[in-house]
Amino acid sequence: MTTGESQIGTALPQAPAPDTAGVSPSPVAQVPSISPSAASEAIWFHEEDGSRKGPVTEAAMIGFIKSGKLVGSTAVWKKGFPDWLKIENTDLKIHLDDKVPPPLSGEHINNTVVWVLAFAPLIGLMLEYFLAGMIHGNGRLAELAVENSKYWFVTVALNVGLSYYDEHQLKKAGHDTSKFRGLAFIVPVYLYQRAMALKHNLAYFIVWIACFVVVLVA
Repeated sequence: MTTGESQIGTALPQAPAPDTAGVSPSPVAQVPSISPSAASEAIWFHEEDGSRKGPVTEAAMIGFIKSGKLVGSTAVWKKGFPDWLKIENTDLKIHLDDKVPPPLSGEHINNTVVWVLAFAPLIGLMLEYFLAGMIHGNGRLAELAVENSKYWFVTVALNVGLSYYDEHQLKKAGHDTSKFRGLAFIVPVYLYQRAMALKHNLAYFIVWIACFVVVLVA
């Protein structure tokens, strides 16, 4: 080795090793655990036919909305909500089909059928007398047949038939009738639930009760 090389070697000293005495080694970096997103957590509940369903994931809720199983007026709940809310009043509303118009409001619903239904107990009684007169001919025999409730099914069929028809009309107007669809055969309950859902007063419900009482005491 020449003198020049030796001088060059000594001009570039090695960096001293760091003093690690008393210093604890750095821990290996930990990858923080990521909790599942809200879309994969079963945190949602929804109403169906008067029953509480859930919990289900947000992804499932979106699927229900897309399939039409849940609509804007369906009541839903998750932790943090003060009460059950309609889907259209939650963040899930962005998944509703904005091409579908909202349901017709109560004042725009045709109430002809429901008012016929309100008087159905009396109308049914008149139909019973008409049918009895056609069958028995004699006025007294017809009266006895009606008084003995021989043709009671006429009034029942009229009331239930009108209830189901009215419920079908409400559904066509865009309303979710799942809460009272199965109550059409219990006419006063159906009328009450209908009035509540459409924010109507209870006029046709009260008229039906009055007509029913008149038929009972007649």
